[in-house]
Amino acid sequence: MYRHILTLVAVLAIPLALVGADWPRFRGPNGSGVAEGPLPKVDPKDALWKVALPGRGVGSPVIAGGKLFVQAASDDGSKRFVYCLDAATGKELWKKELFAKKGHIHGKSSLSSATPAADGERVYFVSWDGNSLELFAYDTSGKQLWQQPLGGFVSQHGPGHSPMVHDGIVFVSVDEDADKGGKAMLFAFDAKTGEKKWGVPRKPHRSSYSTPFVLERPGMPAELVLGTTTAISSYEPASGKLLWSYPIEWPAGKMPLRVVGSPVYANGLIICYTGDGGGDRYAIAVDPASKAPAKVWEVKKGPTPYVPCMIAKGENVFWISDNGIPCCAVAKTGKMVWDEERLTTKDVTASPILVGNEMLIFSEDGKNFVVKADAKFELIREGSLGEGVFASPAMADGKLYVRGLSNLYCFGKK
Repeated sequence: MYRHILTLVAVLAIPLALVGADWPRFRGPNGSGVAEGPLPKVDPKDALWKVALPGRGVGSPVIAGGKLFVQAASDDGSKRFVYCLDAATGKELWKKELFAKKGHIHGKSSLSSATPAADGERVYFVSWDGNSLELFAYDTSGKQLWQQPLGGFVSQHGPGHSPMVHDGIVFVSVDEDADKGGKAMLFAFDAKTGEKKWGVPRKPHRSSYSTPFVLERPGMPAELVLGTTTAISSYEPASGKLLWSYPIEWPAGKMPLRVVGSPVYANGLIICYTGDGGGDRYAIAVDPASKAPAKVWEVKKGPTPYVPCMIAKGENVFWISDNGIPCCAVAKTGKMVWDEERLTTKDVTASPILVGNEMLIFSEDGKNFVVKADAKFELIREGSLGEGVFASPAMADGKLYVRGLSNLYCFGKK
């Protein structure tokens, strides 16, 4: 639907084919939303390049090995597209079309809301034909290598599930609405061959759209961590073995909330944040190092995010609420460091990114704000793209990529 380099311990094991400047999945390296600076200025009149994209799509671009990949859908819903562009020039290298039809989606979503994943050798993406989901793999020249069915999809909001790659395995989490007969599954496929390595069921309740991340701690093997409405869980990446799980308990009479923004690992804790369109919010921090994963703190109301993802930096976490309130809290305690007045009268759907010490925020009308990621709030600058923004931006090799409702922009030094 809509869519953590973690600053402390969790890092992504990046294949040799990738370079450090790549942005290989939703929210960049390991889903952190973090890149090295400096942050280019967003000025639509001074873009390095601008490319029109057909139809509506709210998935983000990814960049690997100098190539950019992005998905889209035709206005009439009859086709889904995958584009490969030269990341430096915006020149189209290839385009693939998949036949499909319209399906029910949320008003802020699209028929093509997922973000691809790339490892420098292949690009992987989930496409919805209006009924079912499939995972595809293409090589960087545009040759289809394999595809795997993920089953039918039922939800009041439509799909938007983004894959990720780790150590030669592609992972996809698919959560559906249980009251519509939906499932919740975490899938793993061999990145080269497409062979299904494993699939583990999870308890379904409400559709969630978070993407797993890799947790690596000193002296411990890598873990695949996923948070949804029902639990925060850790799996052995190679086998799918459940290592631990912390069930999220919802009080009687309280509607369980969705997980759209992916959990973040911050100063030793895993923070998962939930919400729904009615304005309910809930955030919880779990310590994975305890003998049994234990809740450290929770926030049952306030400006915690629902759709936009949090960002970890040092001892703090930073975010923008869905209604435009910039916030900073202490990761270990959840205590608010600052929460300011709304930056915008429009909602925020795109997740912010952190470039150097600057957090870039886009509101749905394309207004953008650069906030200093520090213990003291500072609005550094603001501007406008000139068109709406629902997709999270990407940053690679010193260049900033922003998907508007009609165009894809690249900003950076000329």
